[in-house]
Amino acid sequence: MPERAKRLAGSLVDAALDGERLAVGLISGTSMDGIDAALVRLSGPPEQLQVRTLAALTMPYPKRLRLRLLRMAAGETTCSGEISELNFLVGDLFARAALQVCRRARVAPRRLAVIGSHGQTVFHQGRFALRHAGSGRGLRTPSTLQIGEPAIIAQRTGTCVVANFRTADMAAGGEGAPLVPLVDYLLLRHESASTVALNLGGIANLTVIPAGADPDAVFGFDAGPGNMVIDTLMRRQTRGRRSYDAGGRLAAQGRVIGSLFTELTRFPFFRRPPPKSAGREQFGESFVKRYFTGQRARLADLLRTATQLTAWAVAEALRRFVFPRLRVDRLVVSGGGVHNRLLLSTLRDYLPHVAIELSDRYGLPADFKEAIAFAILADRTLRGLPGNLPAVTGARRPVILGQIAPGRSPQ
Repeated sequence: MPERAKRLAGSLVDAALDGERLAVGLISGTSMDGIDAALVRLSGPPEQLQVRTLAALTMPYPKRLRLRLLRMAAGETTCSGEISELNFLVGDLFARAALQVCRRARVAPRRLAVIGSHGQTVFHQGRFALRHAGSGRGLRTPSTLQIGEPAIIAQRTGTCVVANFRTADMAAGGEGAPLVPLVDYLLLRHESASTVALNLGGIANLTVIPAGADPDAVFGFDAGPGNMVIDTLMRRQTRGRRSYDAGGRLAAQGRVIGSLFTELTRFPFFRRPPPKSAGREQFGESFVKRYFTGQRARLADLLRTATQLTAWAVAEALRRFVFPRLRVDRLVVSGGGVHNRLLLSTLRDYLPHVAIELSDRYGLPADFKEAIAFAILADRTLRGLPGNLPAVTGARRPVILGQIAPGRSPQ
């Protein structure tokens, strides 16, 4: 093992890192619908990594907890006590998700080399957003907060946990997101085909991998809303009875509201060049209230317009910031948005000359690619290797991501 990694991890890292090793990745995204957990077997050197997914699952949040998290992320009044309590409650659920995915694969937690936990983002404000739009909360310092206490996960599972991945990149001047592009590069690069990896979670983010590229040539950024505006509309208009438009079926019954769509496309975020990141601060409740409140239209029409916006935002980001630099041979899509048939068909209408494929084709289950990514990033942390791409996040340098919570032997 490199001396650098030994200094970093000390006794936490054992011989499992020398060959095949098992790792779990955990994340709950901006949709806050539950915790994605993936158990993977990693092998090979870090730059020629081989990944096999052994088990994956989603553990839904209890309804009351989810509502508390959504209110906090929307900026509603809270207190330090509630933040502290939620940090521990979410940490306990993340630990349960890790144990559950191990049981599904019949793997004892003690066999894991590491658990990588992204946690649950409840606030994220990068330099880009502060510089161009302001926080709207009187804040002036870039910051990020992911809850889901890693010490609880480590103690419940007996396994070393790497968490708080975004903070090191932000400390080095970066946006703190997106962080998955390095994993996209490791697993999807091709010598002769230029690839764009698109994740359609709450936010739509892009990783651009030129054919035969070195890591320094990779770039990426958040394109705009993924499922976030659609989901927020569903929750608001149904008073919480429904939280998403399954398959895009309701939106498919509507029509695009032309005047509203035109107004949405003028939102300044779409014109600003990368690096840039987005979240609820840009496309959450305040965005929906600003543009959709007072619209005298059917829910189906509002959803159709929001779905059109997501597809347009991806295509517009490619047109403005990617196509002038290279020809794109394939768009590899992952995230919950792959189940929205209307969204994918609209995206194909916007991009008729680009092959659109699901990440499953490359051994990366579309619903769990981000969970897999944080297992890989945790593995890199234990090896003393950087996990960010400065060309993507805007950081001054590559940095080792995350903070380590030691495990213990379960009793």
